[in-house]
Amino acid sequence: MPGVSPLAPPGGAKRKPMAEINVVPYIDVMLVLLIIFMVTAPMLNQGVDVDLPNVDASPVTVEQDENQLIVSVSAKGLYYLERGTDDPKAMALVDIQQYVTILLKSQPKTDVLVRGDEAVSYGVVVALMGSLQTAGAKSVGLITEAPDPQVGL
Repeated sequence: MPGVSPLAPPGGAKRKPMAEINVVPYIDVMLVLLIIFMVTAPMLNQGVDVDLPNVDASPVTVEQDENQLIVSVSAKGLYYLERGTDDPKAMALVDIQQYVTILLKSQPKTDVLVRGDEAVSYGVVVALMGSLQTAGAKSVGLITEAPDPQVGL
């Protein structure tokens, strides 16, 4: 018969479209991805020793005003409050937390900044930042100095 396709069903009846999706290839891909995630997930939780890079960043000018509180950590791990022109005195971490709590309740727009000596332990600064956050500081800024351009020549 001319014009009849060899793939057409006998008798000239039309085929119904199949409404099912073959999901077997999708299941294979899903199982491969599951295995990949199971293998890599434990590696994400392990700590890795890194040397942080020294980056030259443009300095941010910060003017001293009444809405600023600077908490300094000395090389010995002592905490100091710097507010205005007062001579800072060493304080316990609990006392600093109480002071910041009272200050932020009365002046909630106060900027809280931390200045830490490079010789102080990282844990001492983290403990201070945790106490400041508990006291109500929504964000805590870190004060740093730009690296000396003459070093390394």
